[in-house]
Amino acid sequence: MAVLAWATDVHLNFVSDERVLAFADEFAAHGADRVLLGGDISEAASLERHLGLLSERLARPIEFVLGNHDYYGGSIADVRARCAGIGRISPMLRWLHGGDPVRVGRTTCLVGCDGWGDARVGDVEGTTIALNDFVRIRELAGLAAFARNTQLRALGDESARVLAAQLEKAAPAFERILVLTHVPPWREACWHDGRISDEDWLPFFTCKAVGDTLVRFAEEHPRTVLEVLCGHTHGGGFAEIRPNLRVTTGAAAYGAPAIADVIHSG
Repeated sequence: MAVLAWATDVHLNFVSDERVLAFADEFAAHGADRVLLGGDISEAASLERHLGLLSERLARPIEFVLGNHDYYGGSIADVRARCAGIGRISPMLRWLHGGDPVRVGRTTCLVGCDGWGDARVGDVEGTTIALNDFVRIRELAGLAAFARNTQLRALGDESARVLAAQLEKAAPAFERILVLTHVPPWREACWHDGRISDEDWLPFFTCKAVGDTLVRFAEEHPRTVLEVLCGHTHGGGFAEIRPNLRVTTGAAAYGAPAIADVIHSG
């Protein structure tokens, strides 16, 4: 049985290299065979360096997805191109978005997609929330609301397509599928300060396209158990969406990277 340690929203750009290495040691102390990072690992300029530090210290597989902060100070296209070749830094590093399912146990596999707040849930037309994403990510900077929301929906749809392809590959061979993503796929998973986020925040803190894909797959494959791991909100919570589909949202705090959960795969 493998031990998987999951962390999300670790924001390593807010801590020293010494703290990054100490964080890596925490995974080892939990006996982790594999490490899962659920996005918002760092920022564009320092992402690869921080992943490299973790990989060198841990010397075990690190599977990750990207969050919105990982593109800050850069572009989606550039960061994704670099992550597609992340193996040049270490063969232990794997970006899950767009890859094949990873076997992590006899009957368990891992899949993942980045996800995006895709402007489909909550008060999309009335919200006054302006994220730093709309300034610090090249593809979103300077866009008017309609154009920005169109771009966000396209990004959500792309994540959903990536995930759907992975799920179809996994379906015949695995009874349990772990799904790593950054953005909560449903409002029920959008936890902050002990409650569900309000209508103003939901457009940018849920990925409806990914949620719809997961529900559809769960209903078509009732004997397959789906366990979703997400973050983005920095608030912890749990929800059961279908009898065979449940989601855990990992808590997080800036400047204090921490393990959200330890998962045993059968």
